[in-house]
Amino acid sequence: MKHLLGIAGLDRSAIEGYLDLADHFAEVNRRAIPKVPALRGKTVVSLFFEDSTRTRLSFETAAKRLSADTMTFSVGTSSVNKGESLRDTVETIAAMGVDAFVVRHKSSGVPWQVSGWTNAAVINGGDGWHQHPTQALLDAYTIRGAFGSLEGRRIALVGDIRHSRVARSDVDVFTKLGAHVTLVAPPTLLPPSLEGWPVDVAPSLDEVIEELDVLYLLRMQRERTNEALVPTLREYTDRFGLTAARAARLPEHAVVLHPGPMNRGVEMAVDPDELRGSLITAQVTNGVAVRMAVLYDLLAGRDADLTDPDALVPAVGSVPTGTDPTARTSGRQA
Repeated sequence: MKHLLGIAGLDRSAIEGYLDLADHFAEVNRRAIPKVPALRGKTVVSLFFEDSTRTRLSFETAAKRLSADTMTFSVGTSSVNKGESLRDTVETIAAMGVDAFVVRHKSSGVPWQVSGWTNAAVINGGDGWHQHPTQALLDAYTIRGAFGSLEGRRIALVGDIRHSRVARSDVDVFTKLGAHVTLVAPPTLLPPSLEGWPVDVAPSLDEVIEELDVLYLLRMQRERTNEALVPTLREYTDRFGLTAARAARLPEHAVVLHPGPMNRGVEMAVDPDELRGSLITAQVTNGVAVRMAVLYDLLAGRDADLTDPDALVPAVGSVPTGTDPTARTSGRQA
């Protein structure tokens, strides 16, 4: 596979392949020195035209732990402010010798455009309302870690579905892995058409909360719209937010996810650190392993031998004298 632009091109086997590969890198990340030389000599560029904390830092951490070199593009200090086109920007950076672009842009389809302007691998780090494939993969990885499989699990995606690239990618991945997905949102926060979406729809969280294995909360995408899509945020919280009363009604085994950033007091009306079953920080931890898997797959090849001394043993000089390079640190996997 040359690029990872969306979930549509991945079948169940390919998705599970990424999740299995992420297991290897989760083990690397538990080591005392979480760095291996698998991508030494490769260069990964973060080409972000939108603000990001988790995705950008996660990819950069993943690349560095694989011993790749990294470059970070900042719109605010670039020639874009002088009128340089997106294509010229991409071709200029590519001419410096890069192996992969991680692209985030407010407009849908930009990563596909970029893939036509470079021979480097292109990974979609989020495009408009459209796709966010690595977020969906890390979400599936987190749920699989909690339950062993997504097959038959009941998952509710709650909130601003209409403007959420995370929701679109999650629906694709979760249903391909056998989960039953319900969208929970007011009509104004649902897509204009759900034709082709393999989901159910519920008008309020109270209708489904006692049946769930996974509650996935989405924030209001207020930066993507100027419309007043709900009467008030308080009314939204009353019907769709996770309040203390609703949290108490969740099944004991249920887990709670959120892609961040979080609007506390809106979709999350309880302290997530005190929430039974919260896997929100585990998502961030797992994101590094999953993005390591994606970079490794695109730049080294999924068929590469993961026991090869040049692949996943610690990088030369990264392990202190007397340290067992294969030893794992204590503690369970997030």
